[in-house]
Amino acid sequence: MWQRSVCVGLLALALGYLCVLGPELPPAALRQLSASLLETLRRARSLEARTVAAWQAAIVRPARGWARVAVGVNACVDVVLSGVKLLEALGLEPRDGKNHAVLSSGQDLGEAFTHFMERGAAAERFFSDAAAFRDIAQTASEHPAAQLYVGGNAALIGQKLATNPDLKILLCGPVGPRLHELLDDNVVVPPESMQERDEFHLILEYQAGEEWGQVRAPTANRFIFSHDLSNGALNMLEVFVSSLDEFQPDLVVLSGLHMMEGQSKEARQRRLMEAVASISDIPTDIPIHLELASMTDQDFMSNIMHQQVFPLVNSIGLNEQELLFLTQAASGPHASLGSWSGIPDVGVVSDILFWILKEHGKAAERASDLTRIHFHTLAYHILATVDGHWGNQAAAVAAGARAAGTQACATDTIDTSRVLLKAPREFLTSHTEAPAKISLNPDEPVVHWHREGISFHFTPVLVCKDPVRTVGLGDAISAEGLLYSEAYPQ
Repeated sequence: MWQRSVCVGLLALALGYLCVLGPELPPAALRQLSASLLETLRRARSLEARTVAAWQAAIVRPARGWARVAVGVNACVDVVLSGVKLLEALGLEPRDGKNHAVLSSGQDLGEAFTHFMERGAAAERFFSDAAAFRDIAQTASEHPAAQLYVGGNAALIGQKLATNPDLKILLCGPVGPRLHELLDDNVVVPPESMQERDEFHLILEYQAGEEWGQVRAPTANRFIFSHDLSNGALNMLEVFVSSLDEFQPDLVVLSGLHMMEGQSKEARQRRLMEAVASISDIPTDIPIHLELASMTDQDFMSNIMHQQVFPLVNSIGLNEQELLFLTQAASGPHASLGSWSGIPDVGVVSDILFWILKEHGKAAERASDLTRIHFHTLAYHILATVDGHWGNQAAAVAAGARAAGTQACATDTIDTSRVLLKAPREFLTSHTEAPAKISLNPDEPVVHWHREGISFHFTPVLVCKDPVRTVGLGDAISAEGLLYSEAYPQ
């Protein structure tokens, strides 16, 4: 780092010396030398600084933005607390770890937390005893070290969009008194969406090397549990759809389908069909964005794709795990890939995105409205769109990547000393068709390519070295990408 600073200083001195000598040099020679030194100065800046500067120029507002956005239907309060501190506050003693599929008591909680802490693994469990969970949630939320945040994909997206004073946001979800206090004043919650009690999701963190009894955590991670019946049944979906007539949104953002995985197969299938019927009631001239989240049931994912959910929405947001799970569930391209190894291969990701839009997207022979996918992973993002339906996507993908860097580091603007460019410097755009080979240029960080009527916009992410908060990062990325997107009237 210091060598670069010295180099920049010397070059600046050289440029100043040239200006002093200017009268004695021919004008053409002076212009050529000055341009050469300025180019060298530009390239002496870090890759991260050059990327930020290029983004600043690329991120422009769309010609026609949104004024009113309706968001639903999952919402909760995230209570983030040290797991060890909560177990101590509950009066639990360290015990041997045990993996419980469902929690029903404080003892089950202690054993499950110990089991995963010992392995340094993340896990999420349902707590079946409502009364016992309420007592634990109260203890957790009132603990001096507890941090309470807006939770649930819909509420997080709404909260992020609400930071724009020009937008009016409607949020439908199970909103209790504590969540209502946490929401931005710019978020409108219809009375029918309010409930007496909050839905709490308890996020028990542990740090690398932290001890609980005889257990020592090998890495930092978290254990999440809840007794969340409202979100799991999408109880507010009908309220959400019925609220749209009065609110008159320009854009609808839908999330929470993944919460139904906790139901029985029969109940889930019935509720999914009811959800499809409700979503079908949304006027077709209002774009719908569906935000996906982590799922484990391939049949359920396949149903969401094939039973008229994907064709009803215009846009989808998802990460690398959800993308791979989706192609595995539907036997799409690269479905034999068991898991990602390191940074997901850009060509593989591009092939799957292309397949989704070609097989499930809008086409003359197919009744589908799907024309946009916003993919995000740690090191880069891609926006794939069917031609003729979306504008300003270079700005949108850059804005989403910028949001990833600022939110993870908890800064208003990107601090280039706290982030790293981890995206591949060269990549292929496909592994199933004749690909193009792309070399990443930080001075032009948004890369575009085209394939059979589908446009791809790629940009790297400046990854936070020491992230402060990663919960809700994907929701913030999708929200920012939507904010800078323009849907063309059809």
